[in-house]
Amino acid sequence: MMASSISVRSPILSCKFQSSYFPSSTESYFLENSCKNESSAKFQIGKRKNFRVAMQQTVQGPSAAYAKEIERLSAKESLLLSFKDAGGFEALVTGKTKTLQSIDVNERIVSLERLNPTPRPTTSPYLEGKWNFEWFGSGSSGLVAARSLFERFPPELANLSRLDVVIKDLYAKNSASLKFLNSIESKFIISSKLTVEGPLRMKQEFLEGLLESPKVNEESIPQQLRGALAQATNAAQQLPALIRDTVSGGIRIPLGGSFERFFMISYLDDEILIIRDAGGVPEVLTRLDPGPSPLAEPTTEYES
Repeated sequence: MMASSISVRSPILSCKFQSSYFPSSTESYFLENSCKNESSAKFQIGKRKNFRVAMQQTVQGPSAAYAKEIERLSAKESLLLSFKDAGGFEALVTGKTKTLQSIDVNERIVSLERLNPTPRPTTSPYLEGKWNFEWFGSGSSGLVAARSLFERFPPELANLSRLDVVIKDLYAKNSASLKFLNSIESKFIISSKLTVEGPLRMKQEFLEGLLESPKVNEESIPQQLRGALAQATNAAQQLPALIRDTVSGGIRIPLGGSFERFFMISYLDDEILIIRDAGGVPEVLTRLDPGPSPLAEPTTEYES
């Protein structure tokens, strides 16, 4: 009796048998079970791989985002503390801030900017609201203007108590609060129009300047100056009604958009706004009011 020759591939490598010697039922049995073993092995390997990926996304994703948020909040707190260590706004505008203190503040500004949570700040609802200037970089136009005031008037005669800005519907009003003789308060307001030119860049066109009529706190005026104040008040009351009304409404200086500047928003959240001018000089502002809800959808389109 001659021996039969059978050629069979391993069921692990292939589900096809090259033989005509097995009955059809036997061949079907091996074929079915071999394919089941191979498919089951592949399914189990894929299942374990998908499980590992899911576990990585579940564990690493939220924990990484949480760690980044903690880093951002820590950087914010560190920056605000560095302002106090540098002497605050008064030390900055009077030139009392030391070089090492300025370097420290600038280093913390850069650290916070790289953690910016708002990818398109120019159209973010966070931008609107009332902001207070905390810091001007060296060479900033705001810092130059503030220091020129202190150079012309000694601190005991005049000082700049605060500088803030209100942003609403792509218009901005910068207000400088001035105090003379620690008794007479006035504000100088500059109105400007903002144009969105990209996700980070904006243009600012200055429209008008307004010097508000001073408000006098008579109780805080030195005794030797009260007589002069009374004479000035009486003289103002004797002016023609048209002139008196004009003076009481403040002195307006039309600018007609003849002055403009470009700036970039490098950081924005619900508490801090950092902008850099065309020369890269930073300005840091902190929010004075709650501001609008961040859930509102921005509708502003970019203009080139």
